[in-house]
Amino acid sequence: MKRLLLASAAGFVAIAATPALAQDAAPEDCGTIRIASMNWASAETMAAIDQFILENGYDCDAQLVPGDTMPTFTSMTERGEPDVAPEMFVNQFRAQIDAAVSEGRIEYAAKVLSDGSQEGFWIPQYIADANPEIQTVADALARPDLFPSPENPDRGAFHDCPAGWGCQIMVGNLFRAYGGEDSGFDLVDTGSSAGLDGSIANAYENQRGWIGYYWSPTPIVGRYPMKLLDFGVPFDEEQWTSCTTQPDCADPQENAWTPADVYTLVTPAIAEGSQAAADYLNTRAWSNDVVNAVLAWKDENQATGEDTALHFLETQPDVWKAWVTPEAAEKVEAAL
Repeated sequence: MKRLLLASAAGFVAIAATPALAQDAAPEDCGTIRIASMNWASAETMAAIDQFILENGYDCDAQLVPGDTMPTFTSMTERGEPDVAPEMFVNQFRAQIDAAVSEGRIEYAAKVLSDGSQEGFWIPQYIADANPEIQTVADALARPDLFPSPENPDRGAFHDCPAGWGCQIMVGNLFRAYGGEDSGFDLVDTGSSAGLDGSIANAYENQRGWIGYYWSPTPIVGRYPMKLLDFGVPFDEEQWTSCTTQPDCADPQENAWTPADVYTLVTPAIAEGSQAAADYLNTRAWSNDVVNAVLAWKDENQATGEDTALHFLETQPDVWKAWVTPEAAEKVEAAL
């Protein structure tokens, strides 16, 4: 779901102006570690968590620098900086990452989102609880009566991906593949991300049925519990490439949404500077349930990434203590 964004010139200046990770540091000396703070909420928060833990738990000089998907990857592989990209959706350019790994220019660290990004078709949890027989997309499409359209109550409303997003193609093709229109549903244009979010919030406020496209982790799924429907078939990569993602596909077939792996990427200099820091970055990971709750708090409190990191560290020690040594955990707690 994440789109490749352009970094600002200021971001590149900040990265270029920051000293490199100390190459001549003794093994027990962490040195300076530059962490890319990406411009979406979950990555921004994890970057701030990494900074706090590395700085206070492992005595690193941990610095946040502006980051974005492709510019950060390019800078890491070509110049060896920044040292850490906490959250990378790798499927969108995995061949390039794997090539850089084989050449020793970058390394995979932890699968930071342990259960992967979740994208596809969802219904509110209260609808799922009241209708436990609904497990798959086909199950839900058999019940247009549960998801009536405000404009035409005799039809079901299936909420589309926001206008202009690439996922509109996939949603449209899968809606046709699963016979959405013949099942009594209309594909509803929500207009924008805000419109899509608003439709979910409105459904919850009125305890009405809702079905459509969404993704996780997000503040919305943290605030409004949702059930991700099973597609009922395994993911078919050939079908996904040749038809599901193609705007002119004449005969789309049922398919699952492509899996989305989310990893931390690091430069080789991390292990050279501090094995303890490398071990931490190879270990720490969290699940969609944890991230969604954290992002909901961030959104509700209009908090910064740093404030959200502190909230997480203060309220969920059972999660982050599994990432660190007992000695580091004591030091982090003392710093909170």
